[in-house]
This record gives sequence, C-alpha cells and structure tokens, in this order.
Amino acid sequence: MNSGSDAEQNLATIEARVAEGAARGARLVALPENATLLARPVDRVARAEALDGPTVARLGRLARRHGVWISLAGFPERTDDPARTANASLLLGPDGALAAVYRKIHLFDLSLPELTLCESATTRPGDALVVHPIDGVPVGLSICYDLRFPELYRALVRAGARVLLVPSAFTVPTGKAHWEVLLRARAIENQAYVVAAAQCGAHPGSERVSFGHGLAVDPWGRVLVDQGESPGLDVVDLDQDAQDAVRRGLPALEHARPPERYLDRS
Repeated sequence: MNSGSDAEQNLATIEARVAEGAARGARLVALPENATLLARPVDRVARAEALDGPTVARLGRLARRHGVWISLAGFPERTDDPARTANASLLLGPDGALAAVYRKIHLFDLSLPELTLCESATTRPGDALVVHPIDGVPVGLSICYDLRFPELYRALVRAGARVLLVPSAFTVPTGKAHWEVLLRARAIENQAYVVAAAQCGAHPGSERVSFGHGLAVDPWGRVLVDQGESPGLDVVDLDQDAQDAVRRGLPALEHARPPERYLDRS
C-alpha cells in the first residue's frame, strides 16, 4: 500500500484489497504497517482510537463480510498517556471479532545523515509475544523494526508459530541495505514462512518515503513474492507439508541449544 494521512482513502483501499484477496481465495489478507493512517507522529497521537472504536469496528465488518482473516499493524491505539500511542498489530477473524492484539516491542529510533526518526517519542512499547492460530496454523505477530531482533522470532517459533507476519513501513536507506536479507534470515533460521506486507513510495500528508518490496519467503529462504515498488496484491500458498519436509530434512530447530545451557555464568 501507499497509505497517507487521509484515513478514509486508506480504508477505501483496504476494502478493495480485502475484497480482491477474498475473491482470489485468500484466507488471510495481510496489510502493511500504518495501513489505516500514515501521518506525522503528532497527528497519529491526536487521531488515536481505542480498540472498540469506529475503525476497528469497520474492519471487523469487512472481515465478516468476506469471511477472511485480516492482519493490520501500525494501528495507533489510544493509551492512558495522552502523548503516546501503542503501535498495535490487530488480527481480525472471519467472524469479525478482534482475535489477537500485539503491541510493537521494539521502537524505531534512527539517526542517519539522510534521515532521523524517533518512534519512542510518541509510542509506548509493548511487552508481550503473541501467537494466534489462523485456520489451525499458529501465526506469530511482529511489526517492522522487530525484524532486527532474531530472539523475538525464535521465541515465537518456540511458542509454536509456523508463519511469521512482519507488516512494515521500512525506510528507503535501511530497506535497500537490509530488508530482504533480514526477512530471508528470519525464514531460514526459524524454518518458517515469513509474510511481510510493506508500504511503498512517498506518502501523502507525511514526510515519509517507504521502500516497498513486500515479500513472502518460504522456510528454505526462497522469495515467493517480491511486490516491487508499486501498490498491489498477491496471493501466496503457504504449504504446510513443504514446511514439514524442510524441518524433517534439516532439523535445526531440534538441534538448537538455548544459550543459557552453554554460556559461562561464573
């Protein structure tokens, strides 16, 4: 997607994408970070909503209408701190109910010569892992900058996750350097599918520009889809039998030894 500060326009795009995905047989429609609102941090705080507010209700009706799961991250959830929101990842079920909520643990503070961002100034970090089944398949939730912290994904897989969602709005300089290699690494080391819906392009009403290249990666590290730099939708089959074959043939997850078993604590 190429979301901007016009929430109504963003929601209209989401409705069209979900309808298209459902018509093409998708069971889960994975949206990028900040799908409903990509705006200046101060505007996100001012326009934050509760989870029982109108935006989540509208998305619940959308999921129920099409009978699909919807993953939506970057939702600016209102907190008891008027200066900070939570960056929430929502999983809505085909019955329209809010099935799971993950709040972004790792907040993106960046200081490069060409770009400075400070998510922590207006966002409260989460503190809990979330794994939730979608049609019986355990799915681990994460958001964007979480991608740089492999211990989070290993914890999700230890909790049973077979699919890892990484909805993102990666910046251009970091995306060019690290996006694909990090996503493929998380897939390979966890022998899991990684689905990373992404924002792309210059965002109306914001100074942000996103890298794009939404990816789906299989448990062997193969890129199944690269969406390039334009908005769009692709449908990908996440073959659980193929995943089982990878894990049987190279049982790295069984061979893993938690660091506390071999670190010198003396």
